[in-house]
Amino acid sequence: MDRLTGTTAGRAPDRSWPRSLTRVPYWVFQDEAVYRAEQDRIFHGPHWSYLCLEAEFAEPGDFCATFIGEQPVLVTRDVDGEVYAFENRCAHRGALIAMADHGKARDFTCVYHAWTYNLQGDLTAVAFAEGVGGKGGMPPNFCLSDHGPRKLRIAVVHGLVFGTLSNDLPDIEEYLGEEILDRIDRVLGGRKPVVLGRFAQRLPNNWKLYAENVRDSYHASILHLFFTTFGINRLSQRGAIIVDESGGHHVSYSAIDRTAVASNEYRDQKIRSDSEYQLADPSLLEGFSEVGDDVTLQILSVYPGFVLQQIQNSVAVRQILPRGTDDTLLNWTYLGFESDTEEQRLVRMKQSNLVGPAGYVSMEDGGIGGFVQRGIAGASDEYATLQMGGDTAESSESRVTEASVRGFWLAYRESMGFVPDDDAPLPEIGKHERTRVVRA
Repeated sequence: MDRLTGTTAGRAPDRSWPRSLTRVPYWVFQDEAVYRAEQDRIFHGPHWSYLCLEAEFAEPGDFCATFIGEQPVLVTRDVDGEVYAFENRCAHRGALIAMADHGKARDFTCVYHAWTYNLQGDLTAVAFAEGVGGKGGMPPNFCLSDHGPRKLRIAVVHGLVFGTLSNDLPDIEEYLGEEILDRIDRVLGGRKPVVLGRFAQRLPNNWKLYAENVRDSYHASILHLFFTTFGINRLSQRGAIIVDESGGHHVSYSAIDRTAVASNEYRDQKIRSDSEYQLADPSLLEGFSEVGDDVTLQILSVYPGFVLQQIQNSVAVRQILPRGTDDTLLNWTYLGFESDTEEQRLVRMKQSNLVGPAGYVSMEDGGIGGFVQRGIAGASDEYATLQMGGDTAESSESRVTEASVRGFWLAYRESMGFVPDDDAPLPEIGKHERTRVVRA
């Protein structure tokens, strides 16, 4: 490539994947064939995807419409009290079975041709199956039980509902591992969540850029001026990064260090911090110990697209859903708990302003992915650099690291089959795809 002109002089773009985890090719955020393959290999593959909260369908007959990747899904609670999930797709002609995001129903009837399904996703009736006046209708050998949307395996962890279309997948406890389970338990264990509010946000970037962002503790106190101005999160605070064995799940946390002295690292490196901005209502940041420890920030991710956050007393879950190579749907659900006092509920409502599409902390994340997507538009044969904190995907006592971002790519390459031996045949992605990948 001519690095002065930025052209490849007619040469086909390079589709090689570097050996090291410290480089990520930009084409992985741009290639339509790769995007389509992700739907099959990741979201319909052997992974547990977050669907919704049990609190969203607490009573028999309640349902929640959600997604695995691009695939619409219905999650229900039947009269037996059990949770079920199946494709939101009529087995007749493919129309949506349910239109509402949430609701209550005794059964579901497709508006197109009135095929009816029970709360477990079984086809129970077909309109005019016997025809009219002895004419028409379904053939004599038509069997209701042979037709229906695909059903999902379901797992519930502290009120979080996960689903998968794969039978070749261990139980959720093994999938998450002890460290991640412990950190979910820290926030949700022993408490019954209550939904305080929801937002849906569209991001003008590939879903993997946001998946990187939530694992990137290195950027948090640099990009988010609010963090450093009000002392919520600085890299000099006590904290750590946890990366699970697969690389795909992570936890980043920081805590108040009551013995720490003032640090000048940000000022000395001329990083914007300690701005002149002040809050008209400083009570926004007045809160309480969330679970009896000094941790005021914990960000937890589960591969491929789930995030559980505790920022001060703002507890929320985020669902990352791909909608195109440069389009992502991000669903936010804000949580309180049945055990909250009235004063605690007020704190949570105030601090909900920290996060979400226009949050004092989170609004920059809604834009930065788009800046990257636009910035790499003419650089499909170039690479991102992930060298901060080394070249491995391991847990770290320092948050000045990109270890958990490297972990995401370790899990991603495994999911996509992008980790063959040097001389092994490469996975088929698309007829125009020329991917060359090597083992880390």
